[in-house]
Amino acid sequence: MSLLIRGGTVVTADQTFRADVYCADGKIKAVGETLDAPAGAQTVDAGGQYVMPGGIDPHTHMELPFMGTVASEDFLSGTAAGLAGGTTMIIDFVIPAPNVPLLDAYEQWMGWAKKACADYSFHVAITWWSDKVREEMGVLARDKGVNSFKHFMAYKGAIMVTDEHLLASFQRCQELGAIATVHAENGELVYYLQRELVKKGITGPEGHPLSRPPEVEGEAANRVIRIAQVIGTPVYIVHNSCRESVEAITRARLEGQRVYGEVLAGHLLVDDSVYRNPDWNFAAAHVMSPPFRPKEHQEVLWRGLVSGNLQTTATDHCCFCADQKAMGRNDFTRIPNGTGGVEDRMAVLWTHGVGAGRITMNEFVRITSTNAAQIFNIYPRKGSISVGADADIVVWDPAATRTISARTHHQKIDFNIFEGMNVKGVPSHTISQGKVVYANGKLMVEQGAGRCIPRPTFPTVFEAVKKQNEARAPRAVPREAAE
Repeated sequence: MSLLIRGGTVVTADQTFRADVYCADGKIKAVGETLDAPAGAQTVDAGGQYVMPGGIDPHTHMELPFMGTVASEDFLSGTAAGLAGGTTMIIDFVIPAPNVPLLDAYEQWMGWAKKACADYSFHVAITWWSDKVREEMGVLARDKGVNSFKHFMAYKGAIMVTDEHLLASFQRCQELGAIATVHAENGELVYYLQRELVKKGITGPEGHPLSRPPEVEGEAANRVIRIAQVIGTPVYIVHNSCRESVEAITRARLEGQRVYGEVLAGHLLVDDSVYRNPDWNFAAAHVMSPPFRPKEHQEVLWRGLVSGNLQTTATDHCCFCADQKAMGRNDFTRIPNGTGGVEDRMAVLWTHGVGAGRITMNEFVRITSTNAAQIFNIYPRKGSISVGADADIVVWDPAATRTISARTHHQKIDFNIFEGMNVKGVPSHTISQGKVVYANGKLMVEQGAGRCIPRPTFPTVFEAVKKQNEARAPRAVPREAAE
């Protein structure tokens, strides 16, 4: 089966030009003006529309066992919802329980992901440490195409890592040429504040943001950046939500440190007033970590994207329905943390980014697709409209509108944090592996069509970082020379 996308304007991270795009065998075969379609080829009319790389969401949690329940979204429904919104690949997380071998957990998640209808890959979390963990990190990097390892500085008593284990894992990442990714919140402070709030009788969802103020995030971001600087490991900080973490990243990047920052679509557009809503279910539906922040933080996050100090946008898509959130009705610390968004990220960023004049179309492609592909080493296979790239493409209608609602979305959750938002600019067609899987409101997905995409490590880049750090390090002076 071959496909010709005719008459559109191609928009990439660095170019905008009129061209047709011809796809066959799951790849882009030609990009140029007035291409001829072979006999039998399917044609998509992209006149008046933009042809862009499919979105990459680098932070999702499908089917995640967490806080005594399991996320309601599975790999089939979640990747289908992503395709409906123009996202053609996700990077999910393998999160082993403490003392569970990394390879066992990886195979478990791979089993769940077999039903995915779009491409996927995995970060693997380091939740404990031993010589076996160190060895299995090497196997994952060498044989499984894993080039990023996740570290939770929060969730004390569950998956939080100590500084000792953080150091050991970062050193191993440096050896392997893998990226250290981090959830930056001071878990000890969160645990302390949670207990203090409950003692005071604050047990509702309004206690959640009070237990995780911006300072908690900023401290952890500063600490992990300095640890990474000493070890010589590039670090990627997920879901930055506040001024304090953005300032830490900006300072480090200005010093020449290889630090990357991610921001969630939700944190750009939703503020902390949601937790004060008198409807408990509404407030609880927004409980996620880090929490939504006061409005003044949103402009800082947008500026971080525009300046390039934040490089990627994601969703942290981790869905829990009302009956699951109700587990914490009498204690906010027991409300499962997570919200949805994989279907809506592209449209809300286009509307409030491009449509509002905050970012250009090329910057939109950069922050929704290309940067993630480059950071996690799958470019130009992904994140590119070029010959030889995977034919993962979104045809974007800038004039089309829709109203976001849980009643009409494809996500397997009974709430939408963007409920009632009107967006202008949505996909008319989504192409995955050269096949039209979404067209004018209709999904046409195939269970199991998704592939696990390997991501090679970066040994040469990391060796250069190590040499730079060694050159900057103070040199020991022999005692006799000093005397």
